Amino acid sequence: MDETDFWEIVDSTREAADGDPEAHADLLVERLVRLDPDAVLDFARHFESRYNRAYRWDLWGAAAVLLDGASDDAFDFFRCWLIGQGREVFEGALQDPDGLADLLDDFDEEVDGDGEDLGYAADEAYEQLTGSVAPDLGIPAPPREPEGTAFDIDDPGVLEARFPRLWEQFGADSFSA
Repeated sequence: MDETDFWEIVDSTREAADGDPEAHADLLVERLVRLDPDAVLDFARHFESRYNRAYRWDLWGAAAVLLDGASDDAFDFFRCWLIGQGREVFEGALQDPDGLADLLDDFDEEVDGDGEDLGYAADEAYEQLTGSVAPDLGIPAPPREPEGTAFDIDDPGVLEARFPRLWEQFGADSFSA
C-alpha cells in the first residue's frame, strides 16, 4: 500500500461517515478487513508514521485552542483525528498549524478533535483477520518529547499570540484554561 492508497481509504471512509468520528472508525475497520493482513499492517505503518510526525508543540498549541485546552491524551486523540481529516488538512496543519483556521469550516469540540478510535482501527482489523494482535510495525520509535520549542499551551495569551487566526475563529469565546 502506498501513500495514495492510504489517503484514499482515509478520505472515502471519512466522507461515508459524514463527519462522525466514531462512524469513521467503524467504516475504516470495515474497509480494512477487506484487505489482506499485510496491507492492513502497511496502513498501520502509514498511520503511525503520520501520528508520530504530528507530535509537535505547535500542533499541540493549535489543538489546545480548538479543544479549549489539551491534555496529553486529548492531544493524542487530536492527532488521530487530524489524520482522519485527510491529506490536505493534515499536511496543511503540519505546514502551518494556525492555517487550520482556513482548512476547517467549523469545529465542534464535542464531536471533532477526538479520533481515538481511528488510532485503533488497523489493530482491530488485523485482529479480526488473523485472530492475533498486530506485530511490531518496524518503524522508528515515536519521539520522547514533542518536536519544536516548548511553550505554555495553557496560557490563553500565548495561544492567542501564536495562533491568531485559530484564536479568532475558534478560541476567543470559549477558551477557559
